[in-house]
Amino acid sequence: MSRPQRIGVFGGTFDPPHLGHLILAAEAHFQLGLDKVLWVLTPDPPHKRNMPHTPWPRRAAMVLAAIGDNPAFELSTVDIERPGPHYAVDTMRLLRASQPHAQWVYLMGGDSLHGLPTWHRVREFLDLCDELGIMRRPGDEIDLTIVEACLPGVVSKVRFVHAPLLQIAARELRERAAKGAPIRYYLPEAVYALIREWRLYR
Repeated sequence: MSRPQRIGVFGGTFDPPHLGHLILAAEAHFQLGLDKVLWVLTPDPPHKRNMPHTPWPRRAAMVLAAIGDNPAFELSTVDIERPGPHYAVDTMRLLRASQPHAQWVYLMGGDSLHGLPTWHRVREFLDLCDELGIMRRPGDEIDLTIVEACLPGVVSKVRFVHAPLLQIAARELRERAAKGAPIRYYLPEAVYALIREWRLYR
């Protein structure tokens, strides 16, 4: 019998997708033994509802430009195809229904792990995830005992991904672009070309 496919779920607004995103996705793919990483573009994140976003079709085009010809990376439209707000629990329910025999690994940062007890229908979300891929930053402090006390059993699903420290944030890139500061070398070349063509973040 062949082993089940292992699929990572990498969600974000990707406004814009940058080199930090690509490196994290590549490290998760390698370190967690994933067959595929789904880039789940979130058009309407619940925690950013009052913030302006680039229209999702342009963000989707930037993600496709970023992931290029990497066969392990794929843009998922699971959130694009339904009305918001887009909670992770609903995303995982739909993804698991699409491939019920796969192993699903939800990728998140250490800061998101600390906030996990406050997530929408968090118990149901955890039941839908086979593993949680937690992306570690060098020197960060993650106290698993606090999370375990709030969500008993969660630690058994945690798998750490160690990634280099890259101080790149999409919000900061948007701010730099608005001021006319250089952003070219923080981005894949194809993404930078689209930002220039569409005059984004001016």
